[in-house]
Amino acid sequence: MDVRLYLVNVEKNPEEASRIASDAAKRIEDKQLKLLDVIQSMGEFMVDDDATVRAKSIGFLSAILNALDSKSLTRQQIAVITQFLSDRLEDETGLKEVAQGLIALLKMPRFSAEEAEKVTLALLKVDLRKHPQSTRFVVLSVLDELMGKHRDVLKQLGDQFIDGFIELVGGEKDPRNLMVIFSLLKVIIIEFDTERHTEALFDSVYVYYPITFTPPPNDPYGITAQDLKVRLRDCIAASPRFADHIFKPLIEKLDSTSQSVKKDVLQTMAACSLNYGPSVMANHVSSLWDAVKFEILNPADEELADEALITIRAFAKSLAYRLVSVPQPAAPLSRYLKAIVKECLELLKEPQQKQAKPAGQILASIAQAGAIPYTYIIKNTFPALLTVYDDSEGITKQRAMLEVFNQVFNSATVVYGEWGELQPYPILENPMAEFKEKLFDMYSKTLMGVNKEEVGFRIMALKGLGALSRIRRLFADNEVGMVVQYLDEVVLEKEEESREEIKEEALQGLLKISRMKPNLIMEITFPALMATLPDTEEEAIMRPYMLTLEALAKLSTERSVFEVLLTRLFNKLDVVIQYGSGPTYPKAILSTLLYVLHQKSLANHSDIPTFYDRLVPPLVTKTVVALITPVENGRKPVLGDELLLEVMGRLLNIVVRSLDVSKQEKVIQDAFNLFIHRKPSELVLRNREKVAEEFRPFGEVEGNGRVLEHAGCMTLFTWGVAGVRREVKLPIDDIPSFARQVKSTILDPPLAQFRFTNLRLLALIVNKWIPASSPSNSSTLELINALTEPSPSKENSIRINFWLAKALVMKGDKLADRLILDLVDLLADPKYGALAARGFAVLLGEDEVLGRSNWAVQRGLSRQKTFTLCVPRLVERFKSTSTPASTPAGGEAGTKPNYLVALASILKHVPSQIFLPLLPQLDLIPMLLQSLDLSIDPTDPTSVAVKLATLSTLSVTILESPEAVHEHIDSLIKRLLVAATYVPQGDGGPSPKVRKAALECLRLFPGAMRKEEVMRFKRRVVRGLVDAGLDDPRRGVRRCAVDCRRVWEDVGEEGEGEE
Repeated sequence: MDVRLYLVNVEKNPEEASRIASDAAKRIEDKQLKLLDVIQSMGEFMVDDDATVRAKSIGFLSAILNALDSKSLTRQQIAVITQFLSDRLEDETGLKEVAQGLIALLKMPRFSAEEAEKVTLALLKVDLRKHPQSTRFVVLSVLDELMGKHRDVLKQLGDQFIDGFIELVGGEKDPRNLMVIFSLLKVIIIEFDTERHTEALFDSVYVYYPITFTPPPNDPYGITAQDLKVRLRDCIAASPRFADHIFKPLIEKLDSTSQSVKKDVLQTMAACSLNYGPSVMANHVSSLWDAVKFEILNPADEELADEALITIRAFAKSLAYRLVSVPQPAAPLSRYLKAIVKECLELLKEPQQKQAKPAGQILASIAQAGAIPYTYIIKNTFPALLTVYDDSEGITKQRAMLEVFNQVFNSATVVYGEWGELQPYPILENPMAEFKEKLFDMYSKTLMGVNKEEVGFRIMALKGLGALSRIRRLFADNEVGMVVQYLDEVVLEKEEESREEIKEEALQGLLKISRMKPNLIMEITFPALMATLPDTEEEAIMRPYMLTLEALAKLSTERSVFEVLLTRLFNKLDVVIQYGSGPTYPKAILSTLLYVLHQKSLANHSDIPTFYDRLVPPLVTKTVVALITPVENGRKPVLGDELLLEVMGRLLNIVVRSLDVSKQEKVIQDAFNLFIHRKPSELVLRNREKVAEEFRPFGEVEGNGRVLEHAGCMTLFTWGVAGVRREVKLPIDDIPSFARQVKSTILDPPLAQFRFTNLRLLALIVNKWIPASSPSNSSTLELINALTEPSPSKENSIRINFWLAKALVMKGDKLADRLILDLVDLLADPKYGALAARGFAVLLGEDEVLGRSNWAVQRGLSRQKTFTLCVPRLVERFKSTSTPASTPAGGEAGTKPNYLVALASILKHVPSQIFLPLLPQLDLIPMLLQSLDLSIDPTDPTSVAVKLATLSTLSVTILESPEAVHEHIDSLIKRLLVAATYVPQGDGGPSPKVRKAALECLRLFPGAMRKEEVMRFKRRVVRGLVDAGLDDPRRGVRRCAVDCRRVWEDVGEEGEGEE
């Protein structure tokens, strides 16, 4: 019997009970079982003396109803079951199960209004308070379903439903249930006829105000105090009939000492004012203003003052509702604003006083309430404010007044919008137009006429002019153009005459204008800036160009502006090269374009592909034609410089990777034709046949082979190939053969200076275009074996193996395991171990060419797998090596430091969640401590990187797993103090970066560890910092030392035990 089986399993095996109910539901749908027969079979259990049995039997019926298809029951069946369940509501024990069944019925489309009324009346008789939270929630969910699907029925019940609902939910305290209750109350208050129930409904809501709630840890429902506050606030603000009941107690609660309560009160006032309407608010706004203004004029908390500003703005917005012009003086809005204007103008007569600034904020906030309040504020304050400014003596007062004006200008952009915005223009014209000439004159004189040392004053004027120029329809284009000219002059001020912050502010102003009116930037700013750029390196000495190029770069992210920049800088590049410039100036020009393209790429601009034809072929043409053109003085063409080629390669890469697959297929064909196949290529715009014959950057030297001077251009090829998607087929018959050719260039001694580029290219090919190895695919294994064969140059073989391992690791190829373990074993080699140790930085380090943005294959767990494979063997070999990890000055280092360098390089690139759990198991902390003992050359970037990686790992460990270093605190602090100590140049001391990192690591101890653990080291650290940083010649290091010492000095005084 199904019901008996269900009762047996419902507690001990809920899944089986659910299956039984679902099986019964399926048989009912298939007409093999009648639902009424099921109900009859429950009879003996429904009258059982055990209330639990009765509840479980109802649960069986509810489970069947929930499992049934919503359309499987007839209207008559639904009516019978509804009556049955409604009658069961009297049995308090099975209330939850009955409610679950009713929810299932309510979701059925044939559930009628008659059944809805029947259920509602039965529910209103339930004494909900005596039931547990979960039961109450299900009952409330029934009411929620009724409100959603049968609201008209509830409305027809009228007073009976409203009174019954208030009684039913009274006294509820559970946050989950309150969320449902507040939602239902809001609907009742707004949509039902509640005139006779105003006080009862208000009391049922206000009893919870202000609501406080702290979520329990790991709360499964995710309800926050803010969620409850918003729901409750919505109820309070739902009816204007509550106005006489709510505002007086809200004003009283503003005296609360709780900042949270006061913030809630202000937000509730704002919500009520926006919902209650102008006729209601007219009776209360005067007393509300008197209460709220104190929070602005005497701010104890900035956040609270901001909320108060929003609140008084909401009052104005409410009173201005549906007004189309400034009202008569006797109107509620005029009376409200008149009181505010009078008080604020009085305070602003002395603009440098404490309350003047908040008075200006009040005017600006009210002005944002809409065109009507804004117009009133401007017309009734600006004449007086301008007089105050004119009468002000001294920059302090004038600066304070400019700040007030600037706030109002920003309000104007809120009300009237900025140029280019599409929202409808307000019905009233901007009254500020009456004062714009006076304002423009006042601000421009301040910016250009005052002493340049008055940086703050001039910045205030800059901000004001920028804001005025952005207000829609205020300035004509020629007036905005004058603002642009002033900003240009500030940007071009000599460095010794102007500070960086004012130049940056002017640039930001120009940038904002460029987004709204790019034509003004192109017509005014570009010629002004370009005119300052020198044509030769000799001129550059007298006319520095970096700040100008930086300004041009920051202004040119918009498409139309960048198009002009591209043309002008290419023209300038031609001039500079023509005058025989060295690589520095051309590199700066191309870096400017690179910066803009990089910013556009970060912002996902869709127009980058459109610049391909204007950027890629012209750059390639300039470079390769120059390389094959004989020069009289024998000088190497400047565009062949390695650093310049790197910048150009990055430029090409950003454009190429933005192209679609079909365009990339064409680009890669052209690239191979030019660099590899020696065929005419559309990448070259002139002399194609000559370039195809004479440009030879790749291949063997013998015969008509590779030209060394051209080989550097493979940088362009590598960056271009990097930007191509994996699905684009390389235009070459034998990719493995091509990979072997690339390997041969790496091994070629004359090409040593280009080795890094060719290593990247080889890794690219293996990662993106060589299939992953598998038992059925031996070709990849054969290629890797060929590429890793020993060569005459052992050093280059090691480098090749690391880059191949990197390519394979990234795509999760198992062939990488063998390579990596061979490289770990190589650490024991006395001759080549140090080179191998440094190579581990390549293995897991980020590389732009082999990055996700360049479509490289990169599996998610590759670093974790490499860590698991490498580090245990590193630790094992380190412990079994007998030579010391560090040697005295002048001694010969053994192979043990190699393992420390390799470990530091791996840990630097592995997420902390991978290595922290394994620190105790692998006993890594002693190895990290010995890494700090390594003797390093402070001028060697690789050596410095090892120390920095170790310090970074230790810092993460101290912060996230302090117990791991508990046993080593003494040794660690001693080493950190040594690493933080300056040693005169030439004595092998730590570099400034290492000293700074050591101090930052040392600073973490007091905050991360228990007081008693660090207390005994306080005196040693505080005294040690005198030598280890406070007297450092570098200011940045000294600053870190001061911060570190302050943190340690704050450790409690009692219990100091170490001398």
